[in-house]
Amino acid sequence: MRSHGGRGGLDDLAAFACVAEVGSFTRAAARLAMSTSNLSHTIRRLEARLGYRLLQRNSRSVSITEEGRTLLAALRPALDGIDEALESLAHGREQVLGTLRLTMTRQAYEAIVRPILPEFGTRYPEATIEVLIDYAYRDIVAEQFDGGIRLGEKLERDMIALKVGPDLSMAIVAAPSYLDQHPPILQPEDLIQHRCINYRMLSAGTIYAWEFERDGKAFEVGVSGPLTFNEPELMLGAAIDGLGIGNLLEHEVAAYVESGKLIRILADWTPPFPGFHFYYPSKQQMRPVLAAFLDLIRRRKYRDSRCRPACPFLGPLYDVSVSSARQAPR
Repeated sequence: MRSHGGRGGLDDLAAFACVAEVGSFTRAAARLAMSTSNLSHTIRRLEARLGYRLLQRNSRSVSITEEGRTLLAALRPALDGIDEALESLAHGREQVLGTLRLTMTRQAYEAIVRPILPEFGTRYPEATIEVLIDYAYRDIVAEQFDGGIRLGEKLERDMIALKVGPDLSMAIVAAPSYLDQHPPILQPEDLIQHRCINYRMLSAGTIYAWEFERDGKAFEVGVSGPLTFNEPELMLGAAIDGLGIGNLLEHEVAAYVESGKLIRILADWTPPFPGFHFYYPSKQQMRPVLAAFLDLIRRRKYRDSRCRPACPFLGPLYDVSVSSARQAPR
């Protein structure tokens, strides 16, 4: 196929179509916001490139040649299609549509995303949310995610991180039946002599070392036991069944502690730490669907974290550092 230039060629063709349709260089130049002399030069350049005279002009009038009519007949539908496509793209910049791809843990989904899905679906019926539940850190740029939600993980420097939930606390819990049959636990070091339910951190490939802090002193205790999981729900179930001591997020166990199925111990040794963070690439222009999603998170009011075992809750949204010194289990 013979090439007639790139974008410059398209502009020249559009200029020709305008002159041919209005029948005047003066009126066409005004419509195209250019001088008459520049427009005349543009048409001569196009005719020289094509090897045909497209317009007949004299001091009083402009008429189109037969070759010009042939070109215009093929050109007008194409130009109309380009105009429609550009208008559609401009309109799409303001519309909330398309697929929003997110990666997060199940706890983040329950606490942050699930509660806003009904309103999001009602407001934006042409948008789709795709959620990948994963506990390992993912390269959201390479894997084409719009963003992710994680708890206490270090993020890359080119990420924007927003705190999307209140500070959290871990809770050391056990069933009454377990505590009745084992020695009392007065300090974290006592856990070494107990059957503890471990959590495997898939992102680091290691067993989570239980973290404690008191009077400004932070330390870890390596515990052991008969069970290791990578799903907090399974750890919770094992603790309720009396199979060992669990270390879970406070809001995950709150209802069971209140009902007496679990007893919390060492509460003075587990202070709060920064909660869930939404992160997304700093170098990407924010898509309308992502902006709408974050807007709903911002406007969602704080809810009581003790409403149910897997209670969704949310505090104020604000910018935070992109890294956290505390390595939370998920």
